[in-house]
Amino acid sequence: MNLIMYIEILIALIFGYLIGSIPFGLLLTKFLGVGDIRKIGSGNIGATNVLRTGHKSLAVATLVLDSGKGAFGIYAIGVYLPDVYLGIAGASAVVGHCYSVWMKFSGGKGVATGLGVIALLYPISGFLFVLTWITFALLFRYSSLSALMSFLVSSITAVYFAHGDIFIPILLITAIVFFRHKKNIKRLLSGDENRIF
Repeated sequence: MNLIMYIEILIALIFGYLIGSIPFGLLLTKFLGVGDIRKIGSGNIGATNVLRTGHKSLAVATLVLDSGKGAFGIYAIGVYLPDVYLGIAGASAVVGHCYSVWMKFSGGKGVATGLGVIALLYPISGFLFVLTWITFALLFRYSSLSALMSFLVSSITAVYFAHGDIFIPILLITAIVFFRHKKNIKRLLSGDENRIF
């Protein structure tokens, strides 16, 4: 690789991370008088925990904005840099959401941001993600289980049908999300996980 490529990779990493690190769930709940979402429910800044405040519109807004920042990070990089850097920006956005510089490197679990990234990187996987989430949510009513299965299905689809520039970032994002859900996985196995409704 030459110096230009190193600079382009650095730009994709930094831009994706900074876009992903914007904690929309925290900002929305604080500015609209709901309180600090980190002190409510699971303490997570994502849409599922925002929903636990009883404000459905805020939960939807959080979902849209968190997904949108992942998609925007890829779109913006695609305007100025070659497509080979899209996955780097996308994976970096998920890292930014999970380990936000504005929250002392803590954050959410990367589900909505990961969805936005996957949907733009490989729309088939994005469609299957949504379909899987809805199916598992209706059948089992566990948000965490629905998310984990959605990422798993998306990853398998990408590995079989997409090229390396696509499926490697999706696999990385899936690994990050599974790591961030390690406590949820333990609760699912013990039967102590909270249901959506």
